[in-house]
Amino acid sequence: MEWLRLGTILQDEFGVPAETIESAVAIQQQRPERLGRILCREGGLPEETLARALARQQRLPFLETIPDDGDNEELLHALPISYVRENLVYPLAMDDDRISLAVVDPGNSDPLNDLATLFRRPIDISVTTPEQLRHAINLSYEKHSEKADQVMVDINSGEDEVRLEPNDLIDASDEAPIIRFVNSLLTQAYKQRASDIHIEPAETELFVRYRIDGILHEMLRPPIKAHAAIVSRIKIMAHLDIAEKRLPQDGRFDVRIAGRTIDVRVSVLPTDLGERVVLRLLDRSDTLLSLEQLGLDAQLLHRVEAMIGKSHGVFLVTGPTGSGKTTTLYAALMRLNDREKNIITVEDPVEYRLPGVGQIQVNPRIDLTFANGLRSTLRQDPDIIMVGEIRDRETAEIAVQSALTGHMVFSTLHTNDAASALTRLLDMEIEPFLAASSIVGILAQRLVRKVCPQCSESYRPDREPLVEAGLADLIPEAAELKRGIGCSACHGSGYRGRIGIFELLTMT
Repeated sequence: MEWLRLGTILQDEFGVPAETIESAVAIQQQRPERLGRILCREGGLPEETLARALARQQRLPFLETIPDDGDNEELLHALPISYVRENLVYPLAMDDDRISLAVVDPGNSDPLNDLATLFRRPIDISVTTPEQLRHAINLSYEKHSEKADQVMVDINSGEDEVRLEPNDLIDASDEAPIIRFVNSLLTQAYKQRASDIHIEPAETELFVRYRIDGILHEMLRPPIKAHAAIVSRIKIMAHLDIAEKRLPQDGRFDVRIAGRTIDVRVSVLPTDLGERVVLRLLDRSDTLLSLEQLGLDAQLLHRVEAMIGKSHGVFLVTGPTGSGKTTTLYAALMRLNDREKNIITVEDPVEYRLPGVGQIQVNPRIDLTFANGLRSTLRQDPDIIMVGEIRDRETAEIAVQSALTGHMVFSTLHTNDAASALTRLLDMEIEPFLAASSIVGILAQRLVRKVCPQCSESYRPDREPLVEAGLADLIPEAAELKRGIGCSACHGSGYRGRIGIFELLTMT
């Protein structure tokens, strides 16, 4: 049977003027893009007309409405909403032989191939409009999330336990829907290894996103009418002023999830559409990593051990927020922690408790800053001092002087690479000769995502991208690499977990 061009179908069967199609083709020649998208954006083509034309071209069924018959429950559990939204595919049904999907663009074969591989079944597809697909996604996943909330409510024991600490203002056994919803957010975030929960109001919707392995994933869209109640509940848990909606507020609270203590840091920020809330989750029950577990190779590990083992000097760890700087410093402190040394830290916040280490929590409200805390520790006869962050000139000067007077000082800076840390110190008006004589080493680091082990596959990469990236000489032509095709465990991203990469600058 003869294959028909999309433009021909639109012109002959849907009455789209030839001039409109020719204009869209001219735009397509200038920048690669789907012809249908150009026609909808530039030519005013209705999305339903495009969907019907694509179905006609591909000889596929067209769905005016997407059925809500409950045959897709297993698929909804398996596919995260972020993957479905990004790829514009909607699971209709699955049986022992096949999977049925509704799609907007049947020519986009990547998600179809991924899902066929993931579920080990061939795919049947139908075409629908973006509006219908988005409506079905919102409706089905909202129902799905409500069921998840109900399962996790008021569980007195077991892995789904959510219990506020006794000093909280609200009894955790309260069965109000908003309390159940917030408990559900915290439990799901913990289970999915999220570091942050973002609650963001829009004009007509409320967005809930989790940051997992450094990437934000949209998880839920609760009704906007619940926004005020959700924010008030979180403010009560964090001991904030629920009546204050004009000023930013910061607070914290602890919860117990599956027998583990989770420290939750709360930031509330007023915007023109309402208060945005970010919750940062820190599992205090996590086992701290050792230096060997950070991902340092043997040669780099040996050099770092030599630096931190010196009797005096400044050792800096640099990198952006969330790159694991504090984890690295804790690993160094654990390596050096014994009864023959006096170790004191000045932190904001104190993220983990280290046995035998004196840890000070910064509190600017009472003028306990990094600089004042560091100055006070010097009167405690310390051997090793860890300062959570060098933020200003005063802290930098005290850190350098402490190193020059026989103390080992660990700290962090926010710079993109190791060499930039020196520039930052010079910007803080630290004399170059003092920096050169006090700093023993600077370790810059990043966290990069690892391929998901549950959906990884081997492949041979194209040579052209490797040449452009300067990696062609490092990767033989016959080499096989790994990539993730996306699954429910990794939210369709193909990545799960992170590992550090490092750059070490040694002062000579």
